[in-house]
Amino acid sequence: MSEKSSLVTNNRKIRIITQVLTEAIKLWLRTQLSQVSHLEVEIKASDRQLLSGSIPEVSIVANHAVYQGLHITEIQIQAENIRVNIGSILKGKPLTLLEIVPIMAQLIVEEEDLNLSLSSALLSTALNDVLVKLLPEYCSKSKPMSWQKITLEHHKLILAAIPTSDSESTSLNMCLGLQLLNGQELRLAPVEIYQNQQLLWESNSGTDFDLGTDVDIQELTLIPGKLVCCGQININP
Repeated sequence: MSEKSSLVTNNRKIRIITQVLTEAIKLWLRTQLSQVSHLEVEIKASDRQLLSGSIPEVSIVANHAVYQGLHITEIQIQAENIRVNIGSILKGKPLTLLEIVPIMAQLIVEEEDLNLSLSSALLSTALNDVLVKLLPEYCSKSKPMSWQKITLEHHKLILAAIPTSDSESTSLNMCLGLQLLNGQELRLAPVEIYQNQQLLWESNSGTDFDLGTDVDIQELTLIPGKLVCCGQININP
């Protein structure tokens, strides 16, 4: 075989491997998501890196994705130094991450999608945890909350809820300022909580929340109708 023919054959093999990897990543992502309207995956790697199962860089763009009931309007992901089970993938088996993958992500969630997420266990549980931390005595005496609506404004969010299985006409409204203290900590301040439009509790100092060591948030912005978040998160195998 001539040198030119050998080069063409190798290039064709690498293109096939790249295509197989791209489809494997898309399939893996779709197993994580219950819904996605648009999904793009771009792999940047040399021949040797692909054949060894090492991917220096992957770019992912997804629109209107749903993860465990959370509706995400748009997300852009940049991942580096990924190790995958290339041998098994080429045999038609699912993609498996071999090491922790740190990813950089930009996330946009519009108010409409955030309200669609209120039925998810992840968001409703998180909101109930916030309420318990802010008003532990109130929560110990009341029924769990059913969250009805979220409104996004400049640097703050307004939440409306009613107690579950409550025969009385009771409403709870929270107005929470949102501050990013550092990559792992959020502060909710100032806080105003109303029950049936009567002020129940307020605080200028608010309370802090630890997001854990697997995240490093660089930007968290609330503007009318939209939440924007940028940062790094570790994806564990």
